[in-house]
Formats: sequence, C-alpha cells, structure tokens
Amino acid sequence: MMRAVLAILALLAMTITPSQAQPVEGFADLAERLSPAVVNISTAQTVARNDGLPTFPPGSPLERFNDLLGDGPRITGSLGSGFIIDASGLVVTNNHVIDDADEVEVTLSDGRTLAAEIIGRDAATDLALLRVQTREPLPAVNWADSDAARVGDWVIAIGNPFGLGGSLSAGVISARGREIGGRYDDYIQTDVAINRGNSGGPMFDMDGDVVGVNTAIYSPTGTSVGISFSIPSNIAHGVIQQLLEFGETRRGWLGVNVQTVDADMAVALGLGSPRGALVSQVNSEGPAAAAGMQVGDLILAFDGRPVPDDRRLPRIVAESAVGARVNVDILRRGEPLVLEVEIARLEEEDGGAQAPSGLPNLGEDSAFHAGLLGLTLEPLNEALRRRWRIHPDADGLVVTGVDPSSDASGKVREGDVVEEIAWTSVESLDQARQIVEEAAGSANAPVLLTLNRAGQFIFQTVRP
Repeated sequence: MMRAVLAILALLAMTITPSQAQPVEGFADLAERLSPAVVNISTAQTVARNDGLPTFPPGSPLERFNDLLGDGPRITGSLGSGFIIDASGLVVTNNHVIDDADEVEVTLSDGRTLAAEIIGRDAATDLALLRVQTREPLPAVNWADSDAARVGDWVIAIGNPFGLGGSLSAGVISARGREIGGRYDDYIQTDVAINRGNSGGPMFDMDGDVVGVNTAIYSPTGTSVGISFSIPSNIAHGVIQQLLEFGETRRGWLGVNVQTVDADMAVALGLGSPRGALVSQVNSEGPAAAAGMQVGDLILAFDGRPVPDDRRLPRIVAESAVGARVNVDILRRGEPLVLEVEIARLEEEDGGAQAPSGLPNLGEDSAFHAGLLGLTLEPLNEALRRRWRIHPDADGLVVTGVDPSSDASGKVREGDVVEEIAWTSVESLDQARQIVEEAAGSANAPVLLTLNRAGQFIFQTVRP
C-alpha cells in the first residue's frame, strides 16, 4: 500500500512543471544581486512655527531664545524607497515620497548617504526622478516589459518598510489593469507584502528586471492585507524618460470627452462586443475638432493601436508625441472613417465647469405622458427651457418624467433633452415612437438615445 501511495506522489510531482511550482531555491540569488540597486529615501521639510508666544526683536541679546519660544523652524522627515536605473546616479521613486521636501537624501545599501537633486516629478502617475553624485558607477537595474507580465507570475519587492531598509517580500501578480481613481491608472495588483516605506520601491520579476513601481496599498488597517498596487514599468519608463529629457511630462492631447460602451450600447451601434470610446464632447479648440471629429463618433483605434474602452484612450493619447500626426479609426453613425489628427500638448491643470448632478423639479408635472421607453416626453418650448434650465443649443424632446421601474431609470434624467434616437433627429412624439419601433424591432433590442444634458452630450441605450 505504501509503495502505491509513493508511486502516485512521484507521478504527481512529475506532472508539475517548473513554472507551476514555487522555486525550490527561493529568492536568495535575486536578493543578493538586486539589493545594491535599491535605496532608502529620506526627506526633510522646514515648517514655520508660530505658537502665539512673544518673540524678541532682531539684534536683541535675547534673540537666540526665539527658537525655544516657538518662532524657529521645525524639521519633519519622511521615509520611502527607490531604485537606481543608471550607473551615473539616476534614482526613481514616488512623487508623494518627496512632495514638498526641502531636502532629499538617498541612502545606499552600503550605508552611504548622499544628497539628491530632484530632476523632475509627475503627480498624475506619482513618479519622481532624482540624481545623486558619486565618483564611482553605482549598481543599476533594468526595466521589464510589463505588458508581458501575467496574472500568477512570481514577483518580489525590496524596499524600506517602516524604515527597515533592505527588506524583501514575495508573492504573485493578482490582477492587471486596476483603476483606483487616477486619470492614467493601469495598476498591477499583487499580494506581495507592501507597507509604509515601500513606496517608490521596485517590484521585480524573476529575471531581476523592474516590472512595477510600488505606490499604493488597499488596507483597512494601514498595513499590508495582501492587496498592493504598482505602476507598470511600461508607463513608468515613458514618464521617467520625459522627466530626464525635459524635467517635466509632455503628454498628448486630443480634445474630446468620451464615455464607455456597454453591452447594450454595442448592440445599438452594431458591434459584436463592447469596445471603443464614444465621443460625448469635442473641444472646439482642440486637435479633434480641427480634424473633423464629431459628437457620437466611436473611436476604435488610435495610431494603429486598438482602443478597447474609454479608460484606455486617455493613456494611449497621453503617450503620443506632441506634434505627431496620427490616424484615428472611427465609426460615424455606422460608417467607418479615418481621420488624421495632429497631437497637441496637454495643459496639466485641473478645473473646468462641472455639469450639475441633478436638475430641479419646479412644481407638479403636467406633461403629456408619452409612455415611450418609460419616459415622459414633451416638445421643447420657451416655458420648458426656463423650467428645466435647458441649454440654449438643445433641440428635441425634453424628458419630464422617468418611470422608476423602466430600463431608463438611472440612465435618463428629468431635464435631459432627447435630440436623436438611433442617430435620427426627433422633433415630435409620433416621430420618436416610430423610430423606436423600427430600432427595437420584434426582438425589443436596446435603442440608442443622444441626450443633451446641461449642454453636454450623453449617449444611453434603453430597452423597451
């Protein structure tokens, strides 16, 4: 019996390939080779203190006591991680590690501490580039191709958690393409133990190349619970190259707002599956407008790169060279077109008018209930424009009621103006009803609506 069990175990062991099993030899060789290129980052910031206590005037014999009375500076410090990417002394870390710092120091693995110069930083991707000066070349690491990384691949992190420099932790890639609130988010998620102080440190693949830059964790406690996020190396490398060359980032700009294409929208647009980014607004002074792009165009490819969704498009455009002329493949009301666009530079600033989140209900609804797609619709007139504060350029049927049990609930709002149904302009209720019947057909397919909401176009699909 025992021999049979041993034979089965031996057979099972033979079926497990090296890529499926944890490396028996561990990570000691990688740690020994890579650790010298990983550094600790410390910063200092001078903060003016004013505790409301009286101070002695300049020149007074008692002026030296001002520091004790609260008028002197207070130095605060922060700790993080980084890694050397060039033997001349170029160091990568997170922007939030060195943000607002007056002084930055880099501590090497051999204990030497060097003053660092900030070459450039990018808040949008949370990356920064530093330079230290040494007489001899420093150990450096290379970038990996993060697009080749797969869920389940082994990775290791070396860094400075809680000030404990030279710490190594290991795990696997848990997910790709995570979004946690940033414009260019495309994070690699891992289960590697990442804690405070690991920020800015490298995530290595099993070849010893940097596949990601550790930047954030998800944790209800503030310590590792096995969900950490790293900036993919392919994004980080491009940003760092721009910081090295220009001292700042120079991202491409198209000049459009886009929205997602869901399953129902894909059916209404005649697509086999959801893909692309649907243009909901075109900046009149942007490159897209100059190229003839219109609201309702579906962007399917940009400079030969497929656009899988609305989240990916901003990243693809941002990575484009300013001044480059690229082809944009679009679908316009069912017809494929190619537009040539000259990429402009994105002005990195926040702001701009926000569309209101809701529209007021100014009294009892006396509209004729059309009962179309769960919507109460009325032809526009001046009274309705004033009541619903409708944009002066809007034209069509105004929504004055939404059936909460309909598919339109949560998609269409009171005060929205239905300008088109299935790409056809509508002016009357009878016309709208006829278009819906033709578009939905006997299968009750989703119907595409073009809505004007406070001057911005929104596309929604509604099932009958």
